[in-house]
Amino acid sequence: METITLYKDIDIIFVQATTFPEGILGAFDTLNTKVPDLEKRRKFGLSRPENGRIIYKAAAEKLSSGEGEGLHLHSMQIPKGTYVSILVKDFMKNVTAVGSAFNQLLGESGIDPQGYCVECYINATDVQCMVRLAD
Repeated sequence: METITLYKDIDIIFVQATTFPEGILGAFDTLNTKVPDLEKRRKFGLSRPENGRIIYKAAAEKLSSGEGEGLHLHSMQIPKGTYVSILVKDFMKNVTAVGSAFNQLLGESGIDPQGYCVECYINATDVQCMVRLAD
């Protein structure tokens, strides 16, 4: 486990999955069809419990301020701050490792109770799992 600092907010556009975890792939497929040059952008997955169920958002970094509206996608920010983090290598070979990483991160003291579990896709095989610490 390591600590990572984001020095500025990251503006993102996203597609919310209809279900969790079954709808994650479909949300990324929709994002892929709607967002040009997706391969050139940082990609994220955000999740947290809301109203008794897990909400998941497949996301990509915004390249311009009005981009979300132009693509008919929702926008939000991944807030700057300090995050506890675990790198999961070859996550597709062991998808449950992502859930295990988040369970470990959520057990840390001082996490932001309103924050998201953030997956930052480093490349096609590795994902940085992050949870923001409260200010």
